[in-house]
Amino acid sequence: MPAQLMNAMVLEKQQQHLVHKILPVPAPDASQLLIKVMACGICRTDLHIIDGDLTSPKLPLIPGHEIVGKVTGIGKHVTGYALNDIVGIPWVGHTCGKCKFCKAGKENLCDNALFTGYTIDGGFAEYTVADARFCFPLSLEQSKPGAAPLLCAGLIGYRSYRMINKDARNIGIYGFGAAAHILTQIAVAQGKSIYAFTREGDKASQAFALKMGACWAAGSDAVAPLKLDAAIIFAAAGELIPKALRDVDKAGEVICGGIHMSPIPSFSYDILWQERCVRSVANLTRDDGLSFFKTIDKIPVHTETEIFELRQANHAIEKLRSGRINGAAVLVMD
Repeated sequence: MPAQLMNAMVLEKQQQHLVHKILPVPAPDASQLLIKVMACGICRTDLHIIDGDLTSPKLPLIPGHEIVGKVTGIGKHVTGYALNDIVGIPWVGHTCGKCKFCKAGKENLCDNALFTGYTIDGGFAEYTVADARFCFPLSLEQSKPGAAPLLCAGLIGYRSYRMINKDARNIGIYGFGAAAHILTQIAVAQGKSIYAFTREGDKASQAFALKMGACWAAGSDAVAPLKLDAAIIFAAAGELIPKALRDVDKAGEVICGGIHMSPIPSFSYDILWQERCVRSVANLTRDDGLSFFKTIDKIPVHTETEIFELRQANHAIEKLRSGRINGAAVLVMD
């Protein structure tokens, strides 16, 4: 039997620290699983929610959408899961299946979507509930804390990567954190060359990028050593869009992989001309997830993580915000 009460870190008001609370363990409805959270990654999106960049959270809110846990309760309409199964819970927690986007196979753009750790409670707690249809079965090996960043950093990085022309070989990544270090390992294994751009003067992040397989790393003020076929921007810095456009070759693609970005400065048409394009990534589909986990079955991916206890969430958030974490920050519940 699950416990009756649980520890949770709660956002009561944006632009404030999370508050430790003792709350009732949620009960799953007919379509949900009750999950004992084993680990939950802290994503850059969590910072945007806490800091008020994303303006419509459920409040009070339990953040967190990179969740790895064990099934401890099953709704009466759920099939395909058993007690003690290991599952992952991602950002997209529910879609309507009825709007024009869902019907067109674009559930990531659903008009009525619900999002884990934003409009529904997430994983900064000992237990959570989730719609079983949006959970991913994980292997026992993936029950470790290092798997948590796969559930958003891995997934959104992979969706961004899938948007690039498959023939692209030289790819720039701007902002080298959780998503970038996972994606770099996949891309290099598939024969791509990764050029990493970090904060100016951030030698530690540049060394980390090279360790993860990048062939070149420098500050975002540096000029790429060759014209890039494509670029992916993970940093929330709008000024990187014109910079990336200057770095890519004719017909080059600039993919914006974040949910929030600072204002984009104006730029002259000549750096967009010659069929360069800029495209944003919004959320992900379940197909993205299935494809991603199938890919990393063939390409083993190592996640670099710094582990924190649940009650250390505010400390972990501050370290992530200030750029003092290479890879990903992960909360563990035990």
